[in-house]
Amino acid sequence: MQSRRRHAAAAVLSVTALLAFICVQAGLVAFPLRDTRSRSLLVPPRWLPLGLRAVRAGTATPAGAGTEAVLLPGWEVIVLLRRPDAASAPADENVQNATCVFRGGASSPARALGPLPATGRHAYTCIMPEPARAHRHDAPLVLFPASTVGNAGDGASGRSPEMLKWSDRIVYESIVIVGGDVLVFAKGVNRRKKVNRAAADIRCLYYRGDAGNAVASLPATTSAQQVFRCPPPPATTPVDLELRVTLAVVGEQPIPSLATYDPPRRRDSPPMSSHVTESTPSGKRLICACTMVRDVAKFLREWVVYHAAVGVDRFYVYDNGSEDDLVDQVRHLTSDGFEVFTMSWPWPKTLEAALSHSAAVHRDSCEWMVFIDVDEFLFSPHWVHSENPTKSMLHSITTVGEDIGQVSMWCADFGPSGQTAHPKEGVTQGYTCRRQIMERRKSLVRLGAVDRSLTNSVHYFLLQPGFRSKWNTRVRVNHYKYQAWDEFKVKFRRRASTYTVDWTNKKNPRSNDRTPGLGFEAVEPAGWPHRFCEVNDTLLRDVTRRWYGLGFGNKLGRRRIIGTTPGSSYNV
Repeated sequence: MQSRRRHAAAAVLSVTALLAFICVQAGLVAFPLRDTRSRSLLVPPRWLPLGLRAVRAGTATPAGAGTEAVLLPGWEVIVLLRRPDAASAPADENVQNATCVFRGGASSPARALGPLPATGRHAYTCIMPEPARAHRHDAPLVLFPASTVGNAGDGASGRSPEMLKWSDRIVYESIVIVGGDVLVFAKGVNRRKKVNRAAADIRCLYYRGDAGNAVASLPATTSAQQVFRCPPPPATTPVDLELRVTLAVVGEQPIPSLATYDPPRRRDSPPMSSHVTESTPSGKRLICACTMVRDVAKFLREWVVYHAAVGVDRFYVYDNGSEDDLVDQVRHLTSDGFEVFTMSWPWPKTLEAALSHSAAVHRDSCEWMVFIDVDEFLFSPHWVHSENPTKSMLHSITTVGEDIGQVSMWCADFGPSGQTAHPKEGVTQGYTCRRQIMERRKSLVRLGAVDRSLTNSVHYFLLQPGFRSKWNTRVRVNHYKYQAWDEFKVKFRRRASTYTVDWTNKKNPRSNDRTPGLGFEAVEPAGWPHRFCEVNDTLLRDVTRRWYGLGFGNKLGRRRIIGTTPGSSYNV
């Protein structure tokens, strides 16, 4: 009896093994994900068919559906419309007047975030209403005035695409850069600061969204922070239909993805929004500035006007979901002759990735780029005796040897200086008392010297072999860091850096990013207006008043300066 049982068990195992083998072989035929340049396949073949089905179920837009969505902390939802075309793009008058409709019919206002940089897909954000939170896996519809919640009908209650979660791993963006490489931006792969998975352990997967037709699996060439460099799909791959891209770590399922492969020839909209075109007559700029902003539009004019006068030729502004009048501020600046480009970048806590994106995408547009916030101003005390600002002031910093890839400068941190509200004349005019010790550093980076991995710490970039950094002690960064409390407390909402703990989180209480004397809640400490005041420093205030008059950042002044567009000038 026991012998018959052993034979029966062996037979069952043999049949099971045979069926498993047949399934694997069938999967490999259906999904031939092999490296086009090598026979080796780092991702175990046995799970690739299942993995791609998981990607397809979680991220592909079903036929006829128009949206994809990701759920952020605080029940905030980012919704992406399908690729814009004449039939699907919302009319200009309707872009700002939209509604998110969730399963069951609950709705909330949808705020336009603008087109995303690579694809031009329109992005919206809305808050998920409480009645809809039981169905938090379902993506909402975005309706415009031409339609109504009432006629959404089955769409609001029927089957919707699955909504991704920002708390999980996710591929959120991609861009094709000069030379053909594809940068893929993914959250959750490299979770710890300065600890990156080997590129050899990561595959770049290209596939068709609706049909689940896998096109290629190629090894990533770099892996750092949230940025992964991938080879493009084979040149024979047709791109007339949407081609998706994602990543897969060896031994793990492919990562759910919002990203698509969009070579420049097929893009339907420019990557940046501005009234000044990228193809200016004089070509490549010597110095550009890049910043990421959220609800700081009132600081922008002062920052742009000042830096344009002392040598910055072009400005790139990554909008991290602003709700203020940033669009109007940029429109006024560009109409005044300044080259200011805005780009929608709604992803939370992805500052390093945004800076990497800028360094790669604008390499052929700018020789040097400075990465600073709108409360940071490049300044040299040696300029105080100059009667007028000149572009040579910053241009002289770049007069260095060809092996210098980065010029670093110290930061002077200014305190509230007795202010209890935002100074109407501007930050350079209202904040005049600072700490004595210089802090951290910011850098002017030669974009052609940046390492292929695009690794950065916000303050500086990793350079290619053969390049080195150099300190410039004649120029510093005036950082108006500790402002009036009503302005400063917004920092408690969310820190921008990927690897910096939010201030409401009790982890890393001794981090250099935290402010001395503050707790974990946005409660104004006693004596805040007079804190961080050790040196009375009015140098920049005094020189800008002499150059422009009072209030140059809000058009109260009367002097005329040169804009960044050739031949332009305007009154400040």
